[in-house]
Amino acid sequence: MPDTAPTIVAIIPLYNGAKFIERSLRSVLSQSLPASEVVVVDDGSRDDGPSIARDIAGDDPRVRIIAKPNGGQSSARNLGVAQSRGAFIAFLDQDDWWYPRHLERLVDGLADSPRFGWVYSDVDEYDAAGKLVQIKMLGAMSTEHPKRSLLRCIAEDMYIVPSAALISREAFESVGGFDERLVGYEDDDLFLRLFREGWENRFVDEALSAWRIHSGSASYSPRMAKSGMLYARKLLEQFPDDPARSRYLRRDLIAPRFIRVALSSYLRSVQANDWEGAKAALSDIDVIRPYLRLRQRAKLSAARPAMSVRPLAAMLAAVYPGLRRLF
Repeated sequence: MPDTAPTIVAIIPLYNGAKFIERSLRSVLSQSLPASEVVVVDDGSRDDGPSIARDIAGDDPRVRIIAKPNGGQSSARNLGVAQSRGAFIAFLDQDDWWYPRHLERLVDGLADSPRFGWVYSDVDEYDAAGKLVQIKMLGAMSTEHPKRSLLRCIAEDMYIVPSAALISREAFESVGGFDERLVGYEDDDLFLRLFREGWENRFVDEALSAWRIHSGSASYSPRMAKSGMLYARKLLEQFPDDPARSRYLRRDLIAPRFIRVALSSYLRSVQANDWEGAKAALSDIDVIRPYLRLRQRAKLSAARPAMSVRPLAAMLAAVYPGLRRLF
């Protein structure tokens, strides 16, 4: 840990978050180790969220509200970084909040290394009403923390929650920030690129923030499924199979991961009678299917005609768990 606390900018992307922003912003302003800058990026909100943020900020000189046309959370975060100066960047989604010692404990986890990139912590899961669901959510999973293996980073969701991370500005800017085409998986994409460039990471095995997961989250939007496939294509292009070294990253890691995502999206769409969503999921399945193992491709090919017919699709949903176990 440095002798003096580093300068930190807290960045909150805001889009129609009027019912969440007060708790989020107040959690930033009440930190035991204060942020030197607080930037709220109004990403084209159509509700009272920005005015609520202004009222809470009052005349606090650290807080700025920046307005931009709607472009998604990746572009909002990038703009916040571009218009700030802090040596370290702390993101906070509008529906999450920090515990009082969030920044203090993350700063404790900084490493004195020229290649230090980011530190992140565990999180507690909360529901839409702000009620506790799971203590130390990441600790209950088998996901690797901190990140040490490329294979695990591409085979599974990384579960580095942006609201729980403190990132070196140098590292962030060196990889170009968030990919603004992504409105889902943008966090996995960012931290994978940081990892690949050799930036070191640390994990604080303590829940320092609240991660609110609810039906209104970006994770449940159609844009999320589209963004997931864009990220899948990036991975498929970047990590081809290498038969000479018996390393099949596409076949054994990337394709199974995202075929599960596409099948889940298809099932949800069928159950909701959302046939446009089901059609989009089928297109995603068709993109991924050629990269799978022969047996998996054959099973999907056999099921594929029924998946395109509404009555048969509803019947197929009943046997979905058996199909999913293939992957």
